[in-house]
Amino acid sequence: MSEWEPLLVLLGVVTGGSLALYGLRAWLTEGREPLDAGPFSGGLSPQEHAFSRFHVRWYPVTMIFLAFDMEMLFMYPWVKVVSDVGTSAVVEMFLFLGILFAGVAYAWREGAFRWA
Repeated sequence: MSEWEPLLVLLGVVTGGSLALYGLRAWLTEGREPLDAGPFSGGLSPQEHAFSRFHVRWYPVTMIFLAFDMEMLFMYPWVKVVSDVGTSAVVEMFLFLGILFAGVAYAWREGAFRWA
């Protein structure tokens, strides 16, 4: 018995099994026609394509959302450990909030809060 025989048998089993599964899929599935997808979110037909570009004014809004989202993401666990850690946890949280506030102040200066 050659040392390559088990590898060749395994390769044959895997290849045969893959071909059998592809054949079974082709035998069981129906024709491949695109689905007739209608509106799903509000009952209205979409006005533009799904891959259309967004106006640049939405990117600062997204950055503000992410800033406040990160704030809440880190504040909830912080509340649980602040009494155990002590003053250093309070200082670190105020440093974190200061960095977030700097980001919000920058967005404010750039006009992200003007909606018109």
